[in-house]
Amino acid sequence: MGLLEVKDLQVYFPIKGGIFNRNVGYVKAVDSVSFTLEQGKTYGLVGESGSGKTTTGRAIIGLEEVTSGQIIFEGTDITSSKSKTKQLRKDIQMIFQDPYSSLNPRKRVLDVIAEPLRNFENLTKKEEKERVQELLELVGLSPESILKYPHEFSGGQRQRIGVARAIALKPKLIIADEPVSALDVSVQAQVLNFMQEIQKELNLTYLLISHDLGIVKHMCDDMAIMYKGRYVEQGTKADIFHHPQHIYTKRLIAAIPDINPRNRTDQFKFRQAVQQEYEQSYNDYFDSEGLAYGLKPVSNTHLVALPGKG
Repeated sequence: MGLLEVKDLQVYFPIKGGIFNRNVGYVKAVDSVSFTLEQGKTYGLVGESGSGKTTTGRAIIGLEEVTSGQIIFEGTDITSSKSKTKQLRKDIQMIFQDPYSSLNPRKRVLDVIAEPLRNFENLTKKEEKERVQELLELVGLSPESILKYPHEFSGGQRQRIGVARAIALKPKLIIADEPVSALDVSVQAQVLNFMQEIQKELNLTYLLISHDLGIVKHMCDDMAIMYKGRYVEQGTKADIFHHPQHIYTKRLIAAIPDINPRNRTDQFKFRQAVQQEYEQSYNDYFDSEGLAYGLKPVSNTHLVALPGKG
């Protein structure tokens, strides 16, 4: 049993219509998603905008209502919002996409990072200040910066502040939703490497949500590719990158840029071949509504939504 188990998770949003504003259908934002996340590991959810990956993360932390399925954390079913106890809110934290908008611009760094401590722990002002300074040092920032405001930091530094706030309560699981997408490319690698260092030091577990396969390849142990709320492929990092089976996965991999100029011609031909396969085989891999079929095992760790009903 892993730290987190998600079983057949569904999150549907009602569509209202008619003069009485009744339910006329549902948007299936997340449709039958399952995975297990082990302590100290990183699991990646990858997909384009609208794939359901962020909704999955929000459902786990309790920000979206679950339609059906189970979310099991440390052996306890936390699916219902009523089961999201104070201890669970302490054990599961979130790193948001935009490091600037997620930090209150009117509050100093001391207050930003100390907010969860004030909600969950009874510390004196001195203890609180010392804890915040320790957290700043841990994320590579000067302890003297506690009196500064978020706008006085760079994007990468603001994201480090967001990480410091997320780890303040020593959580067991961190949901990182596009944690570096708002940062310059030159800063992204620094923040990702730093997140890995913190993970090893504190034995953190990450659920990483991203549209960027390159980032997931750098960070994750296991991963899944999502499209319109469903998985199209799930497996280890090696399964996905070395033996991709689904045409949508191949298309995402083909989009990863190669910084070596000598490989550009080969990469262009590869992208053309993948795009051609995608266009010719689309109706084989997706049903009439453009949805992936059920997952089928191709190995002990590798599941793929292969052509045909599964």
